[in-house]
Amino acid sequence: MPGRRLTSADRQRIAEGLARNLDYAEIARSLGRPPSTVSREVARNGGPGRYRAELAQLATTHRARRSPAPPAKPEVSAGAATAFVAELTAALVDTGMPRTAAGVLACLFTSETGSHTAAELAQQLRVSAATVSHAVTLLRRHGLIRVGRDSRRHRYFLDENAGIRSAVAGVHANQRLAATALRGAGIFGAGTAVGTRLAAAGTFLEQLGNDILRAAEKHARAAGSTAPG
Repeated sequence: MPGRRLTSADRQRIAEGLARNLDYAEIARSLGRPPSTVSREVARNGGPGRYRAELAQLATTHRARRSPAPPAKPEVSAGAATAFVAELTAALVDTGMPRTAAGVLACLFTSETGSHTAAELAQQLRVSAATVSHAVTLLRRHGLIRVGRDSRRHRYFLDENAGIRSAVAGVHANQRLAATALRGAGIFGAGTAVGTRLAAAGTFLEQLGNDILRAAEKHARAAGSTAPG
């Protein structure tokens, strides 16, 4: 039944389906489950290339022992979800991120599994597959997303440190600006109005960037992960 928990046998059938390059919908039909159940299960346990039935079962048992029952999931209307994706996209654009890349990242942040195929992203953003591909290349270069395979299709996953990495990417851009401003101060001379202006801006941006990087490293150590570069 759709409401029951996945069993060890269910997880074995999922692993077998992935090994046969079946897509989530085909695997879900064999289990009598919605595709989202299979998608969440695989994403939660390493992705399509690293999913192992035995490890997934052990991880689920371990989580059940450690964690209290989660609160009931609030119902979010389609309109509210769409409005928030637009708001998050606009906020990311304001950081300097190109609009389509910002839209892709917002869609992944608000996906239940933290993942989408290129076709799903193109449909949700109402852009071409080529436009999505260009945006994905940019996001992968900054380490904000990673790619896996869903049967014959690529599936893009939000990196677990995406929030920190997006801030760090902005810091690196500011550091380049700071270095340029300080170099300009040397060219025009510290005693000139231009040199003084550039030195003040460069020093501030450099200090701000260093503070954010230290905060990111502290957060990564506390979370037990590698500090994003």
